[in-house]
Amino acid sequence: MIKDLLRETESRMSKAIDALEGELRGLRTGRASPALVERVNVDYYGTATPLKQLAVISAPEPNMLVIRPYDPGSIGDIERGIQQADLGLNPSNDGRIIRIPIPRLTEERRRELVKVLNRRIEEAKVALRNIRRDTLEDLREFEDEKLISEDEMQRAQENLQKLTDHYTEKTEEISTRKEQEIMAI
Repeated sequence: MIKDLLRETESRMSKAIDALEGELRGLRTGRASPALVERVNVDYYGTATPLKQLAVISAPEPNMLVIRPYDPGSIGDIERGIQQADLGLNPSNDGRIIRIPIPRLTEERRRELVKVLNRRIEEAKVALRNIRRDTLEDLREFEDEKLISEDEMQRAQENLQKLTDHYTEKTEEISTRKEQEIMAI
């Protein structure tokens, strides 16, 4: 019972780390990449929809992204979504496609991106703590219902803390690596 709960917790924490890594792929490092905008949520007919479901995203040049919407009527929504994503990008459209020039990163913009990175890392850590809290609540319920003893509860809490520490260290490693990538000229 405890092993299953800890396995499920580890799975949830692993998914949180995977989500963080996917999110950070969109944090730019100086080159145009479709990953910069494909996860941007666009308000499409009242529903938050990832951009990659609404358009073809390509990088024909190292400093230019081109977005071809499947529905030409969604160009305004896509443009607004990109601007609201706080990526420091200024899209322009000609009525059929959206072009996004990728400016060279200035020192100031690199520092802003590091702040965005730190904010996302902190959100991931909060998600890990929430997962830990949920598991602790389940363990307390088991103990209250006399399904586990105090000693088992203690061991389970220690294992849970080790698991949480492990994934928190992973977020720190990811943060350090991405920060070096952003700050490299």
